[in-house]
Amino acid sequence: MVKVDKATWKSSYFLRLIQHLDEYDKCFIVNADNVGSKQMQSIRNNLRKLGDTSLLFGKNTMMRKAIRGHIENNPCLEKLLPCLKGNVGFVFTKGDLNDVREAIQENKVKAPARAGAIAPLQVVVPKQNTGMGPEKTSFFQALNIQTKITKGTVEILNDVKLLEEGDKVGPSEAALLNMLNISPFSYGLMIEKVYEAGTVYDPAILDIQDEDLCKTFMLGVANVASLSLAIGYPTMASAPHSLANGFKNLLAIAVETEYAFKQAEMTKAYLADPSAFASAAPAAAAATGGAAAAAPKAEEKKEDTEESDDDMGFGLFD
Repeated sequence: MVKVDKATWKSSYFLRLIQHLDEYDKCFIVNADNVGSKQMQSIRNNLRKLGDTSLLFGKNTMMRKAIRGHIENNPCLEKLLPCLKGNVGFVFTKGDLNDVREAIQENKVKAPARAGAIAPLQVVVPKQNTGMGPEKTSFFQALNIQTKITKGTVEILNDVKLLEEGDKVGPSEAALLNMLNISPFSYGLMIEKVYEAGTVYDPAILDIQDEDLCKTFMLGVANVASLSLAIGYPTMASAPHSLANGFKNLLAIAVETEYAFKQAEMTKAYLADPSAFASAAPAAAAATGGAAAAAPKAEEKKEDTEESDDDMGFGLFD
């Protein structure tokens, strides 16, 4: 591969980044901390299989310079500038964001805990026989881990919460995990932000389903209807409730007066003679219960008949 001078390489990088910003209208801003070159190559290969997806990294100063120089053509790119902090890069795509996110997240590699690293999750050391000699007892005592000697080896008596999420891994914690051959962390590209059609948002937004949108929308409609009814201002959301409340008022007037209309006839008839409506339900229940009661009686009668047939009115020695 022919090496080019620094100025030519920078110019080529600027052109490539600007071309991607023009060609793709959505991308992920990803963090590549603790991601090795071999793992990065594997991620690139998996993203290529999706098609219309490109991974691009570079120095933050160069990315900012390229974006600032292109803001005149696309002012929405200015929203990307605050995201360019740390070891970040872009995953440009024309495909479905959820598919690309899944491909990014599944490429993670387990790694041992290193002193000074920040724990991305809670680390629990399970109770176990460590296989270490009694001389390691003081090491466990320094970490406030209860142990006992079993058959000449150190045994951890209870599960131990060694690290909480966000804690800094100390030398003792790192040494313990390495001695127990525990690799609690897994590293890969971490999605920090999503850029789509001029908008930057958190990746958690991609987890929102249609059901969540409908639920939120209906909650908003209910709030609008409540406010409209409270202040007496009619809206499309409150109209059904206003009509229902109006019907209730008309029904109440019809019940208290001699005024009648078709929809109130059944209510007035029920209030005039409740027994006429109450008799219908027991009659139906009686019909159902009578059929059920007839069956045991028939069986009982049949049993009595069989017993009389066996006796036939004679004794054993008659």
